[in-house]
Amino acid sequence: MNKYIAILLLAFSFPAILLGQEKGIPINISFFNESTAVPFTRFITTPIHPGIQLGTEFNYKVKEHSRLFQTANISYFYHNYLAQGIGLNTEFGYEYRLKFGLALQGLLGVGYMHTFATSDEFTFSNGQYIKKVDKGNSRFYPSLSLDLGYYLNKNKNSPKIFIRYQSWIEYPYSPGFIDIMSHVNIHIGTKIFI
Repeated sequence: MNKYIAILLLAFSFPAILLGQEKGIPINISFFNESTAVPFTRFITTPIHPGIQLGTEFNYKVKEHSRLFQTANISYFYHNYLAQGIGLNTEFGYEYRLKFGLALQGLLGVGYMHTFATSDEFTFSNGQYIKKVDKGNSRFYPSLSLDLGYYLNKNKNSPKIFIRYQSWIEYPYSPGFIDIMSHVNIHIGTKIFI
């Protein structure tokens, strides 16, 4: 799992070089509903499994109507029947912005997540069940996201509201039984500049 952490640290270091080039730091915050689902088969799922994501982004190339950028995010979700997880990820994204403020975005990401069971777990030893200490599980999680947003005004540092469909897989999930677990997150969020 150390190689996954090393890859993530390397990926997070690239955009840090560009921080000095920005006038105002973008902050993205979103609330999301996490579900275990086959990607692109469902949009809204119930019951709600809440999550929150906080991040920033760094531009690589900006044109009049488009930009190429990278994100750095931290997230948390709570799925009461499965697990709760804390994740770090980075995404490479492309955004196309129309003159009146509508923006379409695609993101391809990679991340590290640590998950913990939401219920007690036991092991059977010497004829009795013993409560297991949950140290959590390390996970690698690639993601693909599609985003529809709206910039509130025409300037470069305009606040933005967005809805995002994020599909991601958790690996290794349960080696020898279920290797990967697919998830879908529906985000509702905003981008502001500080």
